[in-house]
Amino acid sequence: MPDSPQDLLILTGMSGAGRSTAAKSLEDMGWYVVDNLPPAMLRPLIELASAAGSNMPRIAAVFDVRTGSFFSDLKDIVASLRDGTNVSVVFLDATDAALVRRFESVRRPHPLQGDGTILDGIEAERIRLADVREYADVIIDTSDKNIHQLSTTVSQMFAGADQSQLRVTVQSFGFKYGTPTDVDIMADARFLPNPFWETNLGSKTGLDPDVSAFVMSSTGAVEFLDAYTRALEPVWAGFQRENKRHVTLAIGCTGGKHRSVALVESISAMLRDIPGLDVSVKHRDLGRE
Repeated sequence: MPDSPQDLLILTGMSGAGRSTAAKSLEDMGWYVVDNLPPAMLRPLIELASAAGSNMPRIAAVFDVRTGSFFSDLKDIVASLRDGTNVSVVFLDATDAALVRRFESVRRPHPLQGDGTILDGIEAERIRLADVREYADVIIDTSDKNIHQLSTTVSQMFAGADQSQLRVTVQSFGFKYGTPTDVDIMADARFLPNPFWETNLGSKTGLDPDVSAFVMSSTGAVEFLDAYTRALEPVWAGFQRENKRHVTLAIGCTGGKHRSVALVESISAMLRDIPGLDVSVKHRDLGRE
């Protein structure tokens, strides 16, 4: 048996949300990818991989809606695999509009639509996969991602960091562009003065030292970060006890350009001082006009 636990990633989600692209990205990073493996073969595959040692260290098993009863038993299956295995369940999702557009572009029916419409198939699939989405460790919303952006997202998440650590992505965003659907924790920075209205700061971003200084010197900013970071400490510990491997913390402001960016940069620096956390930063709306 190898000294370190076997890594298993269960990749699933909505049809048309990008499973094939994500699987190819994992394969390019050296994961051993198996598509539509019979669920009963998961444990034998893990045992085989463990026996092979470093020759097959990481496994990604891809399942779609046709897998059947596997999804209703997912929680119990994952629980039974936790002993000696680092298991992550990744769910790919997208809006109905994005999924319809993708099916129409390739002129293929949805696997569950039958004699109905693509939307009928999507609705049926959402109902069938609702519990799976709830149990997922990671939810990736691919609505606004092309195949290259999705590949980049998957690479950043699963490139091979220490699996014993909790990987925390700290993300800024703008509420006017919509709240992100693939986050675990969300905070609102709109209680702070907006640098956008300052003559010398509006054209800059929260990455600029002048904007950052303005935001962090605003009444309540430092107090918020200190209190929020302390409040999150039992959350990180709880996630680690529950074997959750990936967490996204989002902070929003109006446009995702000033306050949220500055706060994300500051809180990510503070989180990097906490043992057991592997912290990365993402600014979702920084390039928008």
